[in-house]
Amino acid sequence: MSKSNARKHRDRLIREGKRNPSDKRGIYALADLRTRKTKTKLQKKMQNKHKGRLSGYEHADNRPLFYLILPI
Repeated sequence: MSKSNARKHRDRLIREGKRNPSDKRGIYALADLRTRKTKTKLQKKMQNKHKGRLSGYEHADNRPLFYLILPI
């Protein structure tokens, strides 16, 4: 692949002892600064699907899991 004209210009500046233009970039140059979108329909659906579930506890309505039947 060939170099772009901008890259050739940057390399020439570095070779001549001048400051590297990429050093002038701020700390936010590579950061993702997009504002967050609202949830999509699928994301809302998945949120409601998993809402209110307790992990590892099947019966959350306080009913006994087993009934003991004694012969009379």
